Amino acid sequence: MKTLVINAHPDFANHEHFSVQLQDKFLELYHTHFPENDLTIVNLYEEDIPRIEAESLWDVWDKQAAGKELSSTESKVAERSRFLLEQFKGHQRIVVSTPLHNFNITSRMKDYIDNLMIARETFRYLAAPDEQGKVSEGLMKDNYKMLMLFASGSVYTADNIYKSVDIAPHYMQTIFQEMMGFDDFQLVRAEGTATQDKDEILTSAFTDLEQEFRHFYQ
Repeated sequence: MKTLVINAHPDFANHEHFSVQLQDKFLELYHTHFPENDLTIVNLYEEDIPRIEAESLWDVWDKQAAGKELSSTESKVAERSRFLLEQFKGHQRIVVSTPLHNFNITSRMKDYIDNLMIARETFRYLAAPDEQGKVSEGLMKDNYKMLMLFASGSVYTADNIYKSVDIAPHYMQTIFQEMMGFDDFQLVRAEGTATQDKDEILTSAFTDLEQEFRHFYQ
């Protein structure tokens, strides 16, 4: 099963970070169960990720929609964006390790997603809204699954003020499962890293990861 691991931490090589430690644990489990190593790791903060801005995706999409010729710079942006999309679509198991930044995913992760949410590639528009009012449907339905390895300084699953701003997992599940059509979305949390015992947090998170890992590759 081809697996794509996406490290969305700016300091991706620092193994003191909790999301990176979750990724390390995942890789340990993966290499134990799949020694053939059909796995690709992408560190978003060392990659060229086109953004929605002038002289990048914004101009590329505008010209492509109008049937206009791209400049040499725009052609390179289009080629890079296409590579990221094809790489993503070529892996049926997607793992994202990310910290929480200001109540959401990291900015580079959002840039990456902008290269994936392409009509007629990962989703398509419907001729008319369905019975629930949706105007699109996902195209990633061929046994695609996502596993999100998520670290946060505070606890967002308790019944307190932070529960209402638990935005990042909801956003990721909506994008990949509801909009792109993934069969499954799984979440492993290391939460409370700024306020609780770090060893206990990792022990609990690793236990959850071992359980989710089995389900992920069923």
